[in-house]
Amino acid sequence: MLIILQGMDASGKDGTIRRVFEGVNPQGVRVVKFGPPTPEELDHDFLWRVHQKVPGKGEIVIFNRSHYEGVLVERVHGLVPTGTWKARYRQINDFESLLNEEGTTILKFYLNMDAAEQKRRLQERLDDPTKHWKFSVNDLPERGRWAEYMKAYEEALERTTTDFAPWYVVPSDHAWFRDLVVCTEIVRTLEGMHMHYPRLPKGEKSVTIE
Repeated sequence: MLIILQGMDASGKDGTIRRVFEGVNPQGVRVVKFGPPTPEELDHDFLWRVHQKVPGKGEIVIFNRSHYEGVLVERVHGLVPTGTWKARYRQINDFESLLNEEGTTILKFYLNMDAAEQKRRLQERLDDPTKHWKFSVNDLPERGRWAEYMKAYEEALERTTTDFAPWYVVPSDHAWFRDLVVCTEIVRTLEGMHMHYPRLPKGEKSVTIE
């Protein structure tokens, strides 16, 4: 299962991961956080680094940010030509279709927060010494591009929600409600997969332990 978390700065991606998955066996869960591309990653297509991190069989992988940065940050900051990021909607859909056809279940959550709540949370990071580590001066100019990001998110969600990889828009102004919505959908999806414990090979059922 691949779980994608997207949202503006301070929307609660880290908190969602911490609280929703705290009771899951860590041997079967992996968290991947995508930062700015490295020089090597920039030498390849924008999905190259992502494909290496997708889940294997029997594994849950959580993307904290994801390949969608290619139609969000790179669009808003003009890091690639318009024609490039526009083509990426189709490329993303094709990529996720491939994963789905190969057996990966995909859940995508957009943590929706209003601008006033973001301001409150960023200020809290400055006021509370135990949260200073969360604050980055880069958050402030990004906040100044709020309207541009909202437009980019709106188009990204509209162009890339599919039957096999739907987007869930999760109200995240209140952490408890955000976590409940995400947890409920993950549990519902897991139950629908009708998983069972592996069975012993036929010949091993008759083995006697001395």
